[in-house]
Amino acid sequence: MNISLTPTLEKFVQDKVASGLYNSVSEVIREALRLLASKDSISQERLAQLNRDIEEGWNDTNILEGHLAMQKLIKKYE
Repeated sequence: MNISLTPTLEKFVQDKVASGLYNSVSEVIREALRLLASKDSISQERLAQLNRDIEEGWNDTNILEGHLAMQKLIKKYE
């Protein structure tokens, strides 16, 4: 597999190898891909949780005054 990087990204990868944290360019790229996969997984989990929260809200029969509702939301997501 061949990949093309911008000069900035190429320098970044080379700097990581030069720092001694990685033994090769391949190690840097593999680590970057693992982090991307992890980020995607977290994003999917967060989206699923938001969808569950929205569904819960739609199904909630307890209607609150707007100000009180906003206070509860702010507290929940702080």
